[in-house]
Amino acid sequence: MRLHTCASALIVTTSIVGMSGLARAVGPSFDCRKARLPTEKAICADPQMSAIDALVTKAYGGFEPAFGGDKRKIARELVADRNACKTDASCIVSAQNNALQTYGSAPSWVQDYNIALIGKKALEFAARTPKPTDQPLPASIGNCGFTHIKTLTARLGDDPLETASPDAGSAATFTNGGTAVSYDREPGLASSKVGDPVVMCLIAIPRDCPKDDLRGRVYYAVDLAAKGAWALPDSQHMCGGA
Repeated sequence: MRLHTCASALIVTTSIVGMSGLARAVGPSFDCRKARLPTEKAICADPQMSAIDALVTKAYGGFEPAFGGDKRKIARELVADRNACKTDASCIVSAQNNALQTYGSAPSWVQDYNIALIGKKALEFAARTPKPTDQPLPASIGNCGFTHIKTLTARLGDDPLETASPDAGSAATFTNGGTAVSYDREPGLASSKVGDPVVMCLIAIPRDCPKDDLRGRVYYAVDLAAKGAWALPDSQHMCGGA
């Protein structure tokens, strides 16, 4: 999974307000009059989330698991991720975008909306705690935590990112045990320094995977010192890759 990143989530938020005629015109895949769960009610109340829900249901129709898994089980796990968000819009959209990525069909406007919402949440999370201390690596979609940059290197090897060639990619480790990897020179990482405080938010958990292959979780992060941001997976390959 590769998501668009931004230096300021608030700028992206402003740019996507009213961006999609589809989001204004399409309702969710279920009858809002029968909505009972907090997440269902939140989806019904938001035109963009309603449109995304309809896209998820459509994408599921053509989905075939890549590793012989149970299609319905994968779908149930993705719905459980969504429902665990309750009324948190940034979490819901992250979970729904993750479902679209899993099913093989994620429009760019959904990814942009995802980054805008989770970016805003990360900045608000940081604003509530002026002097952050390290927290555990987030384990649930939509959850955020504070950490610090431990290392910044090229994608392979120990060459410092600051002096690595542009085609050497990017990699970072964090004091909470998290990692971030890119085949590109990620601008957000390149502008950062070892020791910088960071907010990390989990935005994707792969569900269509071989058994016990946990690679490919995606984290959105904001460097609170350099103000750069990125959305990167925790490994060079998604689950099932080389």
